[in-house]
Amino acid sequence: MAGMTDQPNLADLQEEYEFLDVDDRYRLLIDLGRGLEDMPDALKTGATLVRGCSAAVWVYPTVLDDGRLHFLADSNAAITKGIIALVLLTVQDRAPGDISASDIEGALAPFDLKNQLSSNRTQGIPNMIALIRDTAARYAA
Repeated sequence: MAGMTDQPNLADLQEEYEFLDVDDRYRLLIDLGRGLEDMPDALKTGATLVRGCSAAVWVYPTVLDDGRLHFLADSNAAITKGIIALVLLTVQDRAPGDISASDIEGALAPFDLKNQLSSNRTQGIPNMIALIRDTAARYAA
């Protein structure tokens, strides 16, 4: 089972992304999505579904022994799976308070997803981020 530990760090990914053309950026996102660890089908429920995405996206939080949050995620669309993988790179395995305080949108800004992808592919990103923040806030309380 592939884990997020196989994923690049955000800074390295951003550096690589800047030099790619549009088609290669799509491939990079698809590859990033393939690197997500498997999410069991049993966790893909209405409760873990991110609302407002054109494709189905599921996000499920787990708590590590030290209290940090580790998210499982999946999508039925390859590009969208890459987008949620990119979002998770900004928060994965961090303390709930750190996630709540982090500027996820700022971390994603250099990828310019709104201009790189169609609007129906990016419309769910704010909802993905909101779900992650809401989850972190619940665990931080």
